[in-house]
Amino acid sequence: MTDEPQDNETSETPDEGDQAAGPVAGQDSSSSQAAGEEPSPTPPTADAPETDDADEAPAEESDESPVAEQEAEAEAPVEDEAPAEKKKDVIPGADLEPIAVEPEERPLSAEEQARREAEEEEEREREAALVGEPDEEEQPASRAPAKLEGDSRYLATGKRKNAIARVILLPGDGAIEINGRPIEEFFPRPLHQTTARQPLATTGYEGSVDVRVRVHGGGVSGQAGAVRHGISRALIEVDPELRSELKRRGFLTRDARAKERRKAGLKKARKRPQFSKR
Repeated sequence: MTDEPQDNETSETPDEGDQAAGPVAGQDSSSSQAAGEEPSPTPPTADAPETDDADEAPAEESDESPVAEQEAEAEAPVEDEAPAEKKKDVIPGADLEPIAVEPEERPLSAEEQARREAEEEEEREREAALVGEPDEEEQPASRAPAKLEGDSRYLATGKRKNAIARVILLPGDGAIEINGRPIEEFFPRPLHQTTARQPLATTGYEGSVDVRVRVHGGGVSGQAGAVRHGISRALIEVDPELRSELKRRGFLTRDARAKERRKAGLKKARKRPQFSKR
């Protein structure tokens, strides 16, 4: 009975010693680390800075060399591509000055010429009324008119649309009588008056002959064209050399234009009634 407790004590003491030795060793190691003492294996500590320096140097070189290469590559293509882009943008011949080509004026028809002359005459009359100066008309004739004998008469017939005018030229001072009335009364509008007087004003016979006209059929515009056509034909009888000038201006051409006839089922020549689906 006495031997057993001793054995227990002896068996327990080494355990306590071991436990005490354990924490002391731990404290010593921690205290040595806290004091800044380097561990015993010195070679690894000596080699560490060398490896860090060796790693940093290539890293810096590797960082600098790609940047330089990228800059060099970026500069080189820009210099090469700039001219190519300019060449693409530049249009060939863009630096040349355009040549101004004036459009050719087409010859005016007889109606357009008469309208223009009537407008010019109205403007001259308006200006003369405002200024108070007499209107001076220029004679475009290039040659002197022929003299008519006292008993001479020149007959001609003019047509336009449905109008027919029979014209008689007599020696006189330029009076124009249509159906027994003066031209200003028969044709109130200046446009129709100018249209009828065009052949006389062109050839210079406006103040040297009297004109008597019998016209029927058609409207006012058609009658004015028929009078002009008849006067032009009568002037050729007076002076055959006037043919080229009158022909060039279109006064001798029989204008065959007429109003188109109405068709069955239509309101006018081409006007249709409104279409209703339902």
